[in-house]
Amino acid sequence: MEAQEEKEAQVAAWLKKIFGDHPIPQYEVNARTTEILHHLSERNRVRDRDVYLVIEDLKQKASEYESEAMLWDISCKLIQSNSGTLKAKHLQSLLMESVNFSPANLSSTGSRYLNALVDSAMALETKDTSLASFIPAVNDLTSDLFRTKSKNEEIKLELAKLEKNLTSTLVLEKCLRE
Repeated sequence: MEAQEEKEAQVAAWLKKIFGDHPIPQYEVNARTTEILHHLSERNRVRDRDVYLVIEDLKQKASEYESEAMLWDISCKLIQSNSGTLKAKHLQSLLMESVNFSPANLSSTGSRYLNALVDSAMALETKDTSLASFIPAVNDLTSDLFRTKSKNEEIKLELAKLEKNLTSTLVLEKCLRE
């Protein structure tokens, strides 16, 4: 009988936790309903534990991603301050000193992202890997592209004008010969 009373107490505590400040709905307290509610409370406890584990895993992954992002930023700054093979060696030593972390410890995905970020920063000649550096660099490239397209259109128009003048000159020369 004590086990039944213990289950009823656990069920009552679980219902109070679930409903919080709201009143607990009336239910018939008997062996069957207590057993059903106890079973539900146990399943709820297991589900809560699983959700907690997932949340903790996601927090850990978020922390790892933040660390990798910080490493990318540091590595891009270093790569721009040095050149060639010295860049990579200097990067590794600075990473080891500043955050006690090695690029070798990155996941394969993290390493690919780091390399892509470094390549992009070098190609765009940015001062670092922040968004504030990438946006102006991309805008500059876009402006260069439009200036080049505009210049190409001007050259095409001039070429068309010269072709027209050449055709007129050749027709005129032919007329003069006849």
